[in-house]
Amino acid sequence: MTLRLRPPGPGDEAAARALHEELLADGFSFLLSDGTWEEVLASCERDAAGTDLPPDRVRADFLLAEVDGEVVGRVSVRHELTPSLLEVGGHVGYAVGPRFRRRGHATEILRQSLARLRDLGVELVLVTCDDDNTGSARVIEACGGVLEDVRAVEGHLPKRRYWITP
Repeated sequence: MTLRLRPPGPGDEAAARALHEELLADGFSFLLSDGTWEEVLASCERDAAGTDLPPDRVRADFLLAEVDGEVVGRVSVRHELTPSLLEVGGHVGYAVGPRFRRRGHATEILRQSLARLRDLGVELVLVTCDDDNTGSARVIEACGGVLEDVRAVEGHLPKRRYWITP
């Protein structure tokens, strides 16, 4: 089993939308934009290129996590932090579909994301998770995360904030 991170393509719509629906039950959006699949792909391309971004967005790579030809999760690797990302979002936002969990996929997604950020010159990576998400906290700690603090977030669960040297 080899996990590969790659940009989404025209043939990924059904798998990505299915995972989006599954993760909505957890209060998590798998896809970061709405619209037709062509619009979603165009948004991913703009984010990756850092062009025509809204003021609250930064250059980011939206990548699907694929194992043996099946999409099992996704990650958003943000090249820098906005004030909001510094508080709650961090450099890396990942998700694994419920039926694919407990197989090491999240750890591998984060490991590869850290390598990508290191290659981009990021020297210290912020990764956050909900305070009650013990699975994600274990993943972050397994990848070298050092807990800085837990912060209250208005209207949401508190966030655990970890720093990792990639």
